Amino acid sequence: MRKIKTYIGLAAGILMLISCGNEGEKSQQAASAQAQQAQPYPVIEITTKTVEGSTSYPANIEGIVNSEIRAKVSGYINKVMVDEGEKVKKGQILFKLETQSLNQDAQAAKANVNAAQVEVNKLKPLVEKDIISEVQLETAKAKLEQAKSSYNSIAANIGYANIKSPVDGYVGAINLREGALVSPTSQEPLTTVSNISKVYAYFSMNETDYLNFIQNKEGESFEEIIKNIPNVKLRLANGAMYKQEGKIETINSQVNNNTGTVSFRAVFDNPSRILTNGNSGSVLIPEVYKDAVVVPQSATFEQQGSIMVMKVQEGNKVTSAAIKIKDEIGNLYIVESGIKKGEKIVAKGITKIRPGTEIKPQPIPFDSIAEPIEKVFK
Repeated sequence: MRKIKTYIGLAAGILMLISCGNEGEKSQQAASAQAQQAQPYPVIEITTKTVEGSTSYPANIEGIVNSEIRAKVSGYINKVMVDEGEKVKKGQILFKLETQSLNQDAQAAKANVNAAQVEVNKLKPLVEKDIISEVQLETAKAKLEQAKSSYNSIAANIGYANIKSPVDGYVGAINLREGALVSPTSQEPLTTVSNISKVYAYFSMNETDYLNFIQNKEGESFEEIIKNIPNVKLRLANGAMYKQEGKIETINSQVNNNTGTVSFRAVFDNPSRILTNGNSGSVLIPEVYKDAVVVPQSATFEQQGSIMVMKVQEGNKVTSAAIKIKDEIGNLYIVESGIKKGEKIVAKGITKIRPGTEIKPQPIPFDSIAEPIEKVFK
């Protein structure tokens, strides 16, 4: 009887184990089925857009005319006639030098002229009467001309003691004041007078950027290429954009052997005199991409130095693809290759799925990811 009970207990235990095993297997299958079920992901269709951006280059600002004011004669500054920042006219006196010694020299030279003139006047009638030879008169005339030349030279130096502005413009920093000794050999100029009604912005490109820039512009000749370059903008040192647009006027086609760069010069109107000599900023050269394939940066990820997207293929399965970037503007990548208009990519959550995974696409508007597209400058 005990054996029968034992057998019955064993059978019941076995049935319970089988039942538990079946339930566990069903649970695993259900979990696997749930895991394999396609999950919804937002998907966008690749489109083309016309996007404008700009490339920035550091620039130095100078007035269109910068005239260093220097003394032509030696002397002590007697009076400074202008102040820093003052607007002056061409020919206006800026500095006066002490001329006392020059005046004394001029008086002596004038006396020599008078004496030589008296000698010539005395000899003329003697020559006419054949009392003396004409050679003596010509010698006296030569001495008179020499005396006049000496006097004129001293008089000119007296004039140079009034140091005048050679151009219309604005006075810069005044480096020397009353009592300072100046001379033509002084290393430091007295001041600088600048015409800043317009200013030049000087900047440079490396050789690669220069070639790409020139080769992408229209024009049969170099002059035509420069003429067809669109207006450029200027970002000031404080980050603000200058209101006036400028124009590239000259390009030095020779590469600087020391820096490996090519220099450019752009000109900007400066009616408000905001810009002046020594300012710094950045010249922004616009670049317009017409009907370019664009991808929102948020719909990409980086893998081993490459920019990747998740394309949606047949059967709603995803595959990773590398794209080649031409430019980066705002929140968009300008795509050179790797994807084309009309293809679909996963817009969000791309780091959560693997290639080959089947998804449930949820189409959303492209602009909901890419907007707002702003005109920005890199």
